[in-house]
Amino acid sequence: MENADSNAERYDQAMFLFSQEAYDQASELLEQVLSEEPTHVDALVALSMVCYRKGDLEQAITLGHRVEEMEPEHPLIHTNLSLFYVKTGNKEMAEHHGLKAKIASWKAQPDVSNEAAEDDLAVNRQQPEGYKTPTRFPDQPWKNPPSTS
Repeated sequence: MENADSNAERYDQAMFLFSQEAYDQASELLEQVLSEEPTHVDALVALSMVCYRKGDLEQAITLGHRVEEMEPEHPLIHTNLSLFYVKTGNKEMAEHHGLKAKIASWKAQPDVSNEAAEDDLAVNRQQPEGYKTPTRFPDQPWKNPPSTS
């Protein structure tokens, strides 16, 4: 493993190792990042997922709640906690965190004013042509009595 000089490099290397399913090595680097910077939220989120992948659901949940304390509106950690709780069989907590993730994602979306939305729609709106009443309506066979032949 390469020698990482900074926390950012350690974190990046840990993410690469995670993507290669080298969970033990990724865990070591993430622990180093957290030893120097205990509030590194991304490292905590990643380490919770590493623990999950290694089968340590208790530690994954503990780390997830640590992130939740620091950033209650973090949408990814609530998604992860929902997944962790599903795996433990705790449906109630899984649904609770699933809902929190959904709400957090809604809050994170930019506020679009109605005026801006109307402007976007106006581009696609066709101008109506003058309406002319037809002089003759088409045949309406359902109004004619059936012929008796």
